[in-house]
Amino acid sequence: MRISLAFFRLTLCILAGLLALPHISCESKRPKKECLTFEEMQDPTNDTLSDWSNVPKGLQASFITIDDKLPKSVAPQVPLSKSVTVTGWKGEKVSAQLLLWSAADINQVELGFADFESGRSALPASVAQARFVRYVMTDEFGPGCGHRKPENFTASLAADMLDNLECFNMEVKSVRPVWLTFSIPSDAVAGNYKSHLKLYAGGRSVEDFEIALDVVDQVLPEPSEWLYHLDLWQHPSAVARVRNLEVWSDAHFRQMKPLMKMLTDAGQKVITATLNKDPWNNQCYDAYADMIVWTKNKDRSWTFDYTIFDKWVQFMMDLGIDKMINCYSLLTWNNQLHYNDEEKGELVTLELKAQSKEYAELWSVFLKDFTRHLQSKGWLEKTNIAMDERAPADMQAALKVLESAAPELGVSLADNHKSYRQYPWIKDICVGAGDKVTKKEIAARRDKGLVTTYYVCCADKFPNMFTFSAPAESVYAAWHAVAADFDGFLRWAYNSWVENPLTDSRFRTWPAGDTYMVYPDARSSIRFERLVEGIQDVEKIRVLRKRYSEENTPESLTKLAQLEEAIGYFITLEPSADWQDRLNDAKKLLNRL
Repeated sequence: MRISLAFFRLTLCILAGLLALPHISCESKRPKKECLTFEEMQDPTNDTLSDWSNVPKGLQASFITIDDKLPKSVAPQVPLSKSVTVTGWKGEKVSAQLLLWSAADINQVELGFADFESGRSALPASVAQARFVRYVMTDEFGPGCGHRKPENFTASLAADMLDNLECFNMEVKSVRPVWLTFSIPSDAVAGNYKSHLKLYAGGRSVEDFEIALDVVDQVLPEPSEWLYHLDLWQHPSAVARVRNLEVWSDAHFRQMKPLMKMLTDAGQKVITATLNKDPWNNQCYDAYADMIVWTKNKDRSWTFDYTIFDKWVQFMMDLGIDKMINCYSLLTWNNQLHYNDEEKGELVTLELKAQSKEYAELWSVFLKDFTRHLQSKGWLEKTNIAMDERAPADMQAALKVLESAAPELGVSLADNHKSYRQYPWIKDICVGAGDKVTKKEIAARRDKGLVTTYYVCCADKFPNMFTFSAPAESVYAAWHAVAADFDGFLRWAYNSWVENPLTDSRFRTWPAGDTYMVYPDARSSIRFERLVEGIQDVEKIRVLRKRYSEENTPESLTKLAQLEEAIGYFITLEPSADWQDRLNDAKKLLNRL
């Protein structure tokens, strides 16, 4: 008697279920794929000698907290967890983390979600995304700012980049995190949804994991409506170099679009633009390419070509980043500017001190013309002349020129001289972390429509977003902004990439990862995802504060007091040992209230 193939498969599945045999699939074999990608750098630590002999055969997997960042070459010692619960508001993006590890090579690792079911309501599987986390070389904080040689700092591999891959080949004796993202639709029905995540290896099903998605009956506004003033500085030239494209070409702008769209979705408010020569004296790996071309004509008149500036600004505005245009800088880091000299037929570079007569004359000509151009584009009220960490004496000289030549223009200043009180009228003030600006001062500025934020840089050990930083520090940064009543947060830079950003985040001058938050080809990072998580928390706090204040009942005021008490802890930049637990408790409060 002949037995059909279908009957044989059914019998095998029944036996597998009865005997609980591992790694037996009841599904058809998945198509074979080539999981091509780049190689990560070799792990330099002694942990590569970790003992993997007790790791069971086959691909191992467990959920771990998103606060954990485990080494690549150490056999994990984690409690096995085959289910996870994530909670969020309608319109919120929430995360989970699945850890994979194996003592042997495992090819074609894939993951797939089922639909999310909750009684009569359902959410499609497409609300969930799984991204393999890549390891990049990092170092340590050390002295913070200052030139550094790799051999003088302890190097290690850090899990950070979220890669956009369909499948991944795991190497022998290695760990591979998978970052899970759940984008809850704004129109979702509140409730408890169930789904499962299926793990595949070699084209066959390995294991199923349970996912519970609890949707809270509150709505988070769209990123375009967020009030948190996020200012991550963009670096277009880095994109052109990494992708070997002509700067400002159509291909260059196409390459930047998905990268900058990620920034839009994070609630970014500011466009980073330049006025003349690289304002930071090429402190990055890539110099900033000109956006405005200055030309001194043979008759000694001046012409300014705004073609690239206009194209860049309009490009960013079309993506939804349209609150401010911060133009660097009236004070460059080397006091230089350059222009095309028609009579000489060459590019001339000048070094002008801010206090000099020539400085005032040349910048006045430009500023008057720039103001006229901005008026014609309808951008004048959005535009600030921006300065970064300039000495008070230079600031006073530059502001004097600006007031005389173009008083209509706003001013933005990242201030590390504690001099902000000298300029109470500046539209956009950002102070260094730890500089004490009182809530009264911030409130007074806010009443006038002025923005007050803070920033962290290479000098700040905590909270920061280096590739070796604890992931939750990105969230803490936002809670600190709320506790100190800042309007938001600034950080350079969004994408000032190093030489090999996909594999090595170290740089010649600052702690690793200081120069960029995201990776080429619109790859996100754990740091960036958690930065957005913190901003979402800020917006949730704003919603709850408004609601409870307007209700003004004993119950609502009690809840408001609970919320304010939780927020108060994050005023410090020297947190207690249990700061991550305190942060997670505060986050749970936002959903419970």
